[in-house]
Amino acid sequence: MNNKTIFGALAGLSLATATPVFAATWDLSSEYPVSSLQGKTADYFAKAVAEKTDGEVEITVHHGAALGYKSVDHFDAVGDGALQAASSAFVFWTGIDPIFQLSSLPFLASSFKDVHDLYELAKPEYEKVLEENDQMLLVITPWPSSGLWGKKPFTSTADLEDVKVRTYDVASTETIKNAGGFPIQISWADVPAQLSTNAIDAVLTSANGGVGAQLWEMQSDFTNVNYASSLQAIHLNRDAWDDLSEKEQAAVKEAATEAEDYGWGLLEDATASDFATMRENGMTVTEEIPAEFSQALTAAAQPFINKWVEETGERAQSIMTAYRDR
Repeated sequence: MNNKTIFGALAGLSLATATPVFAATWDLSSEYPVSSLQGKTADYFAKAVAEKTDGEVEITVHHGAALGYKSVDHFDAVGDGALQAASSAFVFWTGIDPIFQLSSLPFLASSFKDVHDLYELAKPEYEKVLEENDQMLLVITPWPSSGLWGKKPFTSTADLEDVKVRTYDVASTETIKNAGGFPIQISWADVPAQLSTNAIDAVLTSANGGVGAQLWEMQSDFTNVNYASSLQAIHLNRDAWDDLSEKEQAAVKEAATEAEDYGWGLLEDATASDFATMRENGMTVTEEIPAEFSQALTAAAQPFINKWVEETGERAQSIMTAYRDR
């Protein structure tokens, strides 16, 4: 081998070893605890992406609003690229587009099948809104149905009188008000502080959400009113998606499909497990409410549902008709 050949080979080797391999690194923000269904789903997704891309796409999940963002902030933060990804509750996006209210309409979907059917019917609308705002919809998973955490069981409208109840959107605020309670609408991340200062007496949220925050430290009872099983989405900045190769995009989509199946699978067993955990920590769980109270709550919610359908227009009417005609 002559000197020219040797120098050429060494130069080629030097260039090859000096060329770095860049991995896509994403921050994924969530305001919910790691132990919640949504925290578990986000971690599952991040792990699946890393495995399926051989580490070429790495996601760091930041739980408990560690980055300072709440669900209401995520829509703009991901769309603008301040965050690559986030796990966000739709209930806080109703001011962005009314279609995000659908899954949290009170007492509309009472079973696992109902919740999933409603999601499938509305999914194209969710995707469209995110696409129009420079984002990709990757994963949608449900929360267990919301109930009332408090210092007593709630089995009648009389039990709600003068009770300051944490609500999370306009629908829940109007429903609790119509049912005789005193609603205070606040984000999930602010609930513990509001409870500790007695700014609120009770909390409307799922059993799972309360278990994740160990609300038994400040509340003694949970009443399963089966309010609504709202949805949560993992969404991604469009530029971050476009920066991936076709192979990486395919791997991320595969991971998203698996994470969504995982999240829906968690729902079926979550309620019984959460009730057991609550009882183990000294809470009283009321699993069913009297029919009269259920009917009163449904009636309290109906004015908002009627108004939502009317104001959202053809999109809402089409989904609701298809849902009724299944």
